Parts: sequence; structure tokens; C-alpha cells
Amino acid sequence: MTNKNRVVTRRTALGGLIGAGAAVAFGGSNHRASAESLPRLGQRSIAARRRFFGASNVDSGTGAVRADRVVISWLGCTTYAMAMRGSVFLLDAWVPRGTVSGYVPTDPDEVADLRLDAIFIGHGHFDHAADAGRIAEASGAAVYGSAEHCAAIRKSVDTPTVRYIELGDAAKPVGDRQDFEVAGVSVTAIRHLHSTPTAPEPAPEGSPPFFPTPNTSDIVAHPPELDDATTLVRHLFDAEGGSILYQFRIPGFAVVWHDTAGPLSVRAPHVLAQLHELPPTDVHLGAIQGFGQFTNGLRDPREYIDAVDARVFVPGHHDNFVPGISARGETYEAPLRAELARLTSPPELRMMSDPSDYLSPELLTFSL
Repeated sequence: MTNKNRVVTRRTALGGLIGAGAAVAFGGSNHRASAESLPRLGQRSIAARRRFFGASNVDSGTGAVRADRVVISWLGCTTYAMAMRGSVFLLDAWVPRGTVSGYVPTDPDEVADLRLDAIFIGHGHFDHAADAGRIAEASGAAVYGSAEHCAAIRKSVDTPTVRYIELGDAAKPVGDRQDFEVAGVSVTAIRHLHSTPTAPEPAPEGSPPFFPTPNTSDIVAHPPELDDATTLVRHLFDAEGGSILYQFRIPGFAVVWHDTAGPLSVRAPHVLAQLHELPPTDVHLGAIQGFGQFTNGLRDPREYIDAVDARVFVPGHHDNFVPGISARGETYEAPLRAELARLTSPPELRMMSDPSDYLSPELLTFSL
């Protein structure tokens, strides 16, 4: 599916990409968009923003995030704090805990201190949306998701001050697309499929089944606290409520994010075509762990990666957030690299490892 000419264009379009530890100049004018859209932030919010997005990217007096940077912090599973054009978004809303505590070095209260513009929900399972109500209530953020996502979150906090933007209900057909603007950022939302096992696809198109080696050592190092375990149990059977993939665009830069990867080539090939026709994507944040791995390995994530055709791919949903069921990200690196090697023009892999890369904005900071 890869369009070679399109890849070349994308490869040359991101000359401003900066790597970890790059020095950046701090100019007050670069904060104008965020500073004008928000009142002066309190010290807790300024401290949280400087921690999540990097001190050099956040004004120490106002808390405004540089508008000439896109900065992304990984908070575990597929939850990311993202600053884009000075606006601050949360992608999914769960700080992993329950079977462990303190594995991710933050909590929902500190996330809420970011003073978010919006929270986007990919789907409603506990490991993606369990903290959405608590964070939205404390931060004042609007919540975007399906009608079912919004209903479940509304029920969890029952606070009339939280604003919900429903992107249709779960009956919307796979491939349904909606386009809208949020805090100066253009957003496209596309219904896609949750991961699920399908019949093994034979070689050469198929991929071998993958069974990550369980790692229980983190339970010993980070034993679960009662409140965290109780919260997990309360949300353990939250419904999916439909799965939504998002593209976020500002002039000169685009990010695609999805928190699950379904068998699109088998059940919804038209969605792969839709993803391929999206405006060029610079950074792709995509789930690689899923139920499909037990029959077809990382085939489904590979097909998303090929269709989105981004400059940089960042894997998610591959960390040890439920030890004994999931595994550390390092377990996924070899099979993921093998899948990328099958592509005609693979993206740069920005591998994230747990727990060392949680809240490490220097790994995912990009200049405009």
C-alpha cells in the first residue's frame, strides 16, 4: 500500500525534527497562543507542565507551552500528554496501576494539574479511560469520545461542570469520519476496530503468533496499594464503547494516535485506505499489543503503520502495566522491528521502554 512518492515527501518535510537532549532557544513570543487562551496558571500547574513537557519548553512565569514545539509525554499504556501549538491535550486517561503502584511516576491529580484543553478517548476499557472522569473534573477539560464513552465517564463522576463532546454512538459504522477543531488544532476522528484474534494468515503475508514472556518482578518492586487495586476492580469490566483513531493537525505537522489495532485487512480494508489518504503524518503513536498477537503476531499494527505512512512511529500499549498478562516493552522490540523490515519504506522507530521512558518529553519533542 505504501506510496513511494508520498513517503519521500514526508521524509523531507520534517527537517525540524529534534532528538533527545537538543538545546532550544526560549523566546517569549513562542508562547503567545497558549498564554492568550489561558489565565495565569498556578504554581502547581506550572510545575506539572515543566515536568511533563520539559522546563525549556514551558514558560516558568505563565506556564505557557512553546507554540513552536510539539511535545509528547508517555504516561503508560496508550496515555499521552501532548502539547501542540500551545494547547494541551490528554490522549486516553489512565495512569497504569492496580496490580502495581508507583510504576508510572505520576498520578491522576498531577495530570489534572496540567490544565488540559481536552481529553480524547480512544475506547472505553479500563486501561484507557478509567481516570477520565477524575481528571476532567479536576482540570476543566472537555471530553471527546463516543456517546458510550461519555456516558460511562459522566456516570463515574456525576459532575455537571464537565463538558462532553459525543462523536456519535457505538453503532456508527467502521470508517465513519468526523472533522472538527479543538483549541486551534484540526482533528479527524475515524471509527476503526478493537484488536481481536482472527484466523492465522498464512505466509508470506501473515506473521507468526507472538506470546510475550510474562514479567512478575515489577509486582514485587511496586506492590499494589489498596486504593489502586479497588479502582482497578471498579473499572475492570468497563465496555469498549467503540474505537476511535484520531489525527491532530496544525500547519506543518500532524500526529496520528490510536489505542488499539484491529484486523482491518480482514474485516474493514476500506479503513486502511482511509488512513492512507489522510494528510501526511509526521508522528504516529500506535498500539502494538493486542489480542490479535496470539494468532497473527504484530500483523495488524504493521498494517496500520504501513497505511498511516508516518515519518516516525512510536509504539504504545506494550508496557508491563498488568504484570503476568503484559510484559515490558523490550519484549516487543524484536518482533516489531521484524514487521517494520517488511515495509517498503519503514518509518523511524522511536522505541519507548518502560519504566525508564515514562514522562521523558525529551524523547518526543519536535520543532515546527
